[in-house]
Amino acid sequence: MNIENTTILTAKRKITTSQMVLCALFTALTAVGAFIQIPVPFMDYFTLQFLFVTLAGMILGSRLGSIAIGTYVLMGLLGIPIFAAGGGIQYIFRPSFGYLIGFILTALFVGLLCENFKNATLKHYLTAAYIGMFITYAIGFAYKYFMLNFYMHEPTAIWAVITASLPLDIPGDALLCVLASLLAVRICKALKRLGI
Repeated sequence: MNIENTTILTAKRKITTSQMVLCALFTALTAVGAFIQIPVPFMDYFTLQFLFVTLAGMILGSRLGSIAIGTYVLMGLLGIPIFAAGGGIQYIFRPSFGYLIGFILTALFVGLLCENFKNATLKHYLTAAYIGMFITYAIGFAYKYFMLNFYMHEPTAIWAVITASLPLDIPGDALLCVLASLLAVRICKALKRLGI
């Protein structure tokens, strides 16, 4: 690799001020999303975290999106109470921690998909969002199953782990995929006009 190619690669990987601001914004929005709890009659509530995680991948791309969400998870693990149930390194022992790992990979893969779309439409964003949702839940279910059965010694079938999310979480996040896609179409066009 010659000096010219190295310079181009470094320039591409350099994060601009506007990108840093957007990363910080999505880190903050994901934290706020944990505390926006929408109650559902006769059920529990769900949060808006998945909305901001998906948007981070769509708008920031794979690298910056995963940095933004990874920063959120790291801050929570360092003890800042920005997770839905607090914070701290002990959070890794909660069965629900797998969803946070899934969030990072969701932002990464949604970003990768959106980067490969030319003139992305609502259909493209929806496809990426639903793939991201599958990633979040696949990791979340696997982690929860492992923690319940092998760490907490509470024998639980995988179907029980999955069906626990059916009445509220999965339908709710499926709707958030639609909302994220609608927002992404508008926001990405606006950012392009601004040259960001």
